[in-house]
Amino acid sequence: MSSTEPGLDRHDWQTEWEQLEPLVTDSPIEALPELDALVERMLQERGYPVEVPEDDVEARLVDEPEILAEFVVAREVARAVDRGEDVDPGDVGQAIGSYRSLYEFLLQNSA
Repeated sequence: MSSTEPGLDRHDWQTEWEQLEPLVTDSPIEALPELDALVERMLQERGYPVEVPEDDVEARLVDEPEILAEFVVAREVARAVDRGEDVDPGDVGQAIGSYRSLYEFLLQNSA
C-alpha cells in the first residue's frame, strides 16, 4: 500500500492520532494500549524490530537505537496497565510523552 501512495500511511497515522487525542486528555491510562498499537504499527512499517528478545543483540542493531529503547520503556508501562498493576500517574504521563515523541519522529521521517 505505501509503495504506491507514500503519503497514505502518514495521513492514516495523523487521523488515528487525532482521534486518540481526546482519550489521551480524558483518560490517559485507557489511551495507552491505543497509542502503543499505533506507534508499534508505525515502527514496524519503518522496519524497526519491535518484538525482538532482549538478548538478540544483532537484531536490535538499528540506526536509531534510542527510538527502539524509548518504545520499549513506554510499552512496559502500557503492559503494566494492561495487567492491572498499580502504575504511577507520572509513569503514565512519561509513557504518553514517549509515544508522542515517537509518533512525531516517525511522522517526520515517513518520506
